[in-house]
Amino acid sequence: MRWVAGADEAGRGCLAGPLVAAAVLFDVESLTTRELRALSRLNDSKQHTPEVREELLPIVLRTATKVSVVSRCARGIDERGLHKTNLAALRDALLAVARPGCLCLSDGFALGDLGHEVRAVVNGDATSAAIAAASIVAKVTRDRYMHRADAEHPGWDFAAHVGYSTPEHREAIQRLGVSPLHRMSFQSTAYQQLAL
Repeated sequence: MRWVAGADEAGRGCLAGPLVAAAVLFDVESLTTRELRALSRLNDSKQHTPEVREELLPIVLRTATKVSVVSRCARGIDERGLHKTNLAALRDALLAVARPGCLCLSDGFALGDLGHEVRAVVNGDATSAAIAAASIVAKVTRDRYMHRADAEHPGWDFAAHVGYSTPEHREAIQRLGVSPLHRMSFQSTAYQQLAL
């Protein structure tokens, strides 16, 4: 198949910050041997250090035919629910890059009819270059946002944990309460001591 698009998300399991979905379309027939070799470094973004993810991002952007990024804020997640928000973001990202004759792959989630062939691939970010590329785009985009948010919301140390439920993040919530970036629909123990 000539056209392959992959989608993945970052931030689904976070206490704070957006959920970011990305999709990457590759024209498999136009990739050179050098580009294929460069893409062979791709893997689930969580398996790479932040520095390696930053190195891989320009490779993805250079070799991809099209890239799309979709972000959903904490309030939207709280209103619609995490699962529905995640599926809609993945669908929107794929629809933004898909073209006729395209195979659309998602990392583990069945997305329904998109008007293209769609497959949910379990552990797709470790087995599909298109999904792994989307994983890198989503993770780097989200982490960069959370680093900028750290300056606007000092005290929660978003630059260090980027919104995940680390001991330091949970301690900051106990000390400071929640920021506008926190998702209040989560049933996290980090929120149990707060008078909300």
